[in-house]
Amino acid sequence: MGLTKTEIFTEEQNRLAVMLKALAHPARIAILQYIIKANACICGDLVNELGLAQATISQHLKELKNAGLIQGTIEGVSVCYCIEPKAWATLQEEIGGLFTSYKNPDACC
Repeated sequence: MGLTKTEIFTEEQNRLAVMLKALAHPARIAILQYIIKANACICGDLVNELGLAQATISQHLKELKNAGLIQGTIEGVSVCYCIEPKAWATLQEEIGGLFTSYKNPDACC
């Protein structure tokens, strides 16, 4: 697969693509659902909750953090994660705008 020419797309399109790519794995969806349900910063509970290896959880958390969807704070030897509110609001707005931009389902082939 070739390189993506991100420079030909808008900043908003690129940002949305990065966020959606981070969401495109069931483990990451489960992690986000758990963080949202807990309504708190999560430190070590994910391994027990999801049944995945610590290294696997760490890699998924890294992807979510790199996409800006979660933020982490260091507490002792642990890193605790929670939803990044501005990024979450942006994602909600962008996806909502994408879905509401489709107006006429009867005008298709």
